[in-house]
Amino acid sequence: MSLANPIMQLQISLGIPLDDRTGSLWSRKEKRKWFLSLLCGTCLVYATRTSIPLLMPIISKEKHWSKPESGIILSSFFWGYTLTQVISGYISDRIGGQKVLWISALGWSVTTFFMPEIIQSFSNDQTSVLLIAVIRMINGAFQGMHFPSMISLISQRLHEAERASFFSLLTSGSALGTLLTGSLGSYLLENYNWMTVFRILGGMSLAWTTLLSYHILPFKERTISTKSNTSYTLPWLKLLSKPPFWSCVIGHACQNNCFFVLLSWMPTYFHDVFPEVKIWVVNVIPWLSMLPCTFLGKVLSERIIKAGYSVTVTRKIIQTVCFVTEIGSLLFLTKVKSFQSAVLCLALIIGGSGFHNNAIAVNPSDLAPKHAGSVFGLMNTVGAIPGFLGVYFSGYILHMTHSWPVVFSLIAVIDTLGCVTYILFGSGQAII
Repeated sequence: MSLANPIMQLQISLGIPLDDRTGSLWSRKEKRKWFLSLLCGTCLVYATRTSIPLLMPIISKEKHWSKPESGIILSSFFWGYTLTQVISGYISDRIGGQKVLWISALGWSVTTFFMPEIIQSFSNDQTSVLLIAVIRMINGAFQGMHFPSMISLISQRLHEAERASFFSLLTSGSALGTLLTGSLGSYLLENYNWMTVFRILGGMSLAWTTLLSYHILPFKERTISTKSNTSYTLPWLKLLSKPPFWSCVIGHACQNNCFFVLLSWMPTYFHDVFPEVKIWVVNVIPWLSMLPCTFLGKVLSERIIKAGYSVTVTRKIIQTVCFVTEIGSLLFLTKVKSFQSAVLCLALIIGGSGFHNNAIAVNPSDLAPKHAGSVFGLMNTVGAIPGFLGVYFSGYILHMTHSWPVVFSLIAVIDTLGCVTYILFGSGQAII
């Protein structure tokens, strides 16, 4: 009689999921391969995401779109982004994150590559803005699948002790993607045209999607056990009744409000307050801080845990560093007069996101190790709400008050709410 069945039965009796068997975990070589691949993918996700904000002033002028029409197209991405977070995380936990990741990549790569044709085809019609917004929403829906499927894949293929640091380093790809758009995108825009930007970024994304398909092939046999796991269920009611989950969700939404508002309005701020500054400087320099801060947050987290502190204390300390840095910089930003001081403040705020990537962003793996994709998807769904509400209300406040300090002060207040909530109720222990 084979030893396989008794071992599997023992694992089930001990509550150890079959996906965590040694045979399903990545080897050291596979970790390196998947890390580089997923880092490139996260970079390209953000590069394509920020391409529309970069190109919108040029396209809207060429197509005679008004500010409200441009705003519809810009915000439509986040409507799609919120739609697929939970379901993609749930499906990833059930059938394997790598498959959902590939479907996601194919979707946002194709819609980015063919965006010039879409804009040109519909730009002369009265319903053009709505049709283009729908395509942009579809692009956001596919991108919304990326992070939940990625964190689910990591939870399925790495030991629990490795998951948080691995995922936090991957999130630094968001800064690399923004830098790619700010540098390469600005160069292509200056020397060619806006259509070339979509072509190059979309082409790079399609190339990465092809590479990803080759990575997935070796895992076909190993995902059979995941396919057959038809008994997979997520205890939603139990999850939703736990304060640590809601503190994670609220903290993530508050920090995302700061991140998304600055991502959307930073170029306008510099255009209004320091009009003499070149736009590529604004799109590149502040974002240079996120990568080193992500590494610093990772190192600090590991040292705090090695010093004997719990995961709960570690997550709270690192997230507090994020919030305090952002709040202090936002308040100082309300009073700055020089361009250098403004850039420093914004670099510190964006750098704070690097600490967030080592705390709340990885917290779903702590709270629900077996359901990380689903929990992250739900958390990120709420966290994406500032993408359309926070950005819109910031524009409304600017329209009514013409005051940037009011916007920055409001963001600081929201950050304070997130900080207090997470300190009081946050946890690094499994709740489901």
